[in-house]
Amino acid sequence: MTKKKIKGSEGFPDQYWTVNYAEPEEMDNIMNAREHAAYMKAIFDLERVDISSVIDLGFGLGILFEQVLQTFVPYRAHGIEPSPYAFAQFKKKKLSIPESTKLSLDQVDLVTWAQTTPKREKTYDLGICTSVLQYLSDEEIKAVMPVLAKRVRYLYLSVPTDLELKHQIEDVEFHDEYAIHRSKEKYLKFIHPHFTIISSRLLESKIHFDEDSTNFTDLLFRF
Repeated sequence: MTKKKIKGSEGFPDQYWTVNYAEPEEMDNIMNAREHAAYMKAIFDLERVDISSVIDLGFGLGILFEQVLQTFVPYRAHGIEPSPYAFAQFKKKKLSIPESTKLSLDQVDLVTWAQTTPKREKTYDLGICTSVLQYLSDEEIKAVMPVLAKRVRYLYLSVPTDLELKHQIEDVEFHDEYAIHRSKEKYLKFIHPHFTIISSRLLESKIHFDEDSTNFTDLLFRF
């Protein structure tokens, strides 16, 4: 099947958002954004991990991003999103976030962000990357992952595998023409050199932590 080529730096066209997000209340990370944020907060609280800085690496319409900011009340937050339509929708939205949070936004894609050397190196306690990697090539993912491990301590990651994309087509008649179909095993090969899986969707940077320094000391569940 031939997939339509797009440049990551340009993001998705308006039609992608108006068609694919026509019923956002039925989509994961949107309809249950509150539950996702509560889950993250609960597991970090359980391990007594303080999250004072957050970055969303492709916030889309920003539903989950806003909920995470409300839940964690971070001192510093940053969001990136390449799509002009989604970026504009989020910027004009009246956000319900704490006044104490210093929020900055950039209209840029994940690959460009990873390739850009910041004026001052910043590390974020928590990175959010939901439904982004399926739009990157193998080479782009390989280039991005080590940068993510350097710049974020913990990464909340979700990406549909080939089986999940197949179920989307069969069960809900949702076909994402831009998504690249990959197996679970292939995604794990991208992840494992740089991150340890410590819970569902939650990864820990191997640059910042190992078994001796981790806050997640239940070693049976570290993969």
